[in-house]
Amino acid sequence: MGVFAPGHLGELTQIVPFEMVDAALESARAVQSRVRDLPSRVVVYLLLAGALFADIGYTQVWARMIAGLDGPAPARPGSSALTQARRRVGSAPLRELFGLLAGPAAGATRWRGLLVCAIDATTMFVPDTTANLSTYHRQGSGNGESGYPMLRLLTVVACGTRTVIDAVFGTHGISEQAYAPQLFGCLREGMLLLADRNSAVAALITQIAETKADLLVRAKTGHAVPMIERSADGSWLTLKGQIVVRVIDADIEVAPHGGPRRTEHYRLLTTLTDHRRYPAMELMRLYHQRWQIETSYAEIKSSILNGRVLRARTPNGIDQEVYALLVTHQALRIAIADATHGHPGPLHASFTIALNTARDQLIHAAAVIADTAIDLVGRIGRAVLADPIPTRRPRQSPRVVKRAISKHRAKGIIDRTNYPNIDITINLRKPPT
Repeated sequence: MGVFAPGHLGELTQIVPFEMVDAALESARAVQSRVRDLPSRVVVYLLLAGALFADIGYTQVWARMIAGLDGPAPARPGSSALTQARRRVGSAPLRELFGLLAGPAAGATRWRGLLVCAIDATTMFVPDTTANLSTYHRQGSGNGESGYPMLRLLTVVACGTRTVIDAVFGTHGISEQAYAPQLFGCLREGMLLLADRNSAVAALITQIAETKADLLVRAKTGHAVPMIERSADGSWLTLKGQIVVRVIDADIEVAPHGGPRRTEHYRLLTTLTDHRRYPAMELMRLYHQRWQIETSYAEIKSSILNGRVLRARTPNGIDQEVYALLVTHQALRIAIADATHGHPGPLHASFTIALNTARDQLIHAAAVIADTAIDLVGRIGRAVLADPIPTRRPRQSPRVVKRAISKHRAKGIIDRTNYPNIDITINLRKPPT
């Protein structure tokens, strides 16, 4: 393969194959005009490998990509050459590659025939450079500004597999509500979108309804909601803008064994207005799956990045790096979904085990090209199947800082007890009279 030999992602190359990368480069018009020591395809794989090894520089990433290669010694470009190659390729091929790979994987949650998805936002820090500050801004408050400029990322995630269906990102200075409509193009009839209170506004509900997808969103409880029709299960219909939505009110009681009880009022709005086909109690329980998108973000920010600031020092480099992270995370999630299909499911598979196994496979340049008999499980799959995550017990942990920045003790009494077992009771409220 010559100069193309270093261009691989270990076993994940079977999920992000050469043909897919070449198609993305062709679509982005980023194929090199002549064969170089660093062809464009190899540079794309370098960027994806950089997402797997986010704690080291690209020269060290390159060393891992060529460590397991046989044959003539591959090129050993310096840091400057790798930087120039990344700039030459740009972010467009990574964006195209993400578009080819995005979507729900096998095993995504379906509830009463609907594909269950979640939408939410998170923030990431970018390097504090003059170039980045021209696009990204620090978060300001009465106590000062954040140390680093911030990026806002929004995704639509398929619950059950945590694969990303679509994503958008940009400066933190633009609100989540302003970014959200850019994702509505991925919504289709037969999808149920779970959202938090930031999406419970008439304008967004109307735009989601126009896509023919359905919505289940949490709403604020501090004001009265007029009723236009009462349902037999205790829910009722109201108008949100020009859209008829169903209101489900419930008190959720959390009772730790040996600890204090607490009750929280939840109000959900949904475009699923048929209370017989879509029971209120089932919808209230289903809404908990929205938290899977938070776990998806934790996999990117904590497991892959380990809490680090992104490393690109220019806005174009940030675009390139974020798309590389999304592609790499998606490839890992597809590998997990393929391996666990027919088993307890992707949510019982350890993302950390999959990540570390993928890193090992890249260093060994293992399983880059599939055998005649396609192995959907692979070594990554066998690793996660060998050590599944057990079913978690209902438990409660205090939301407190264990190692505070300040040495002074926080004011007030804080219950720092972990309660290993809790009882959760959902009581539907009666509609207003």
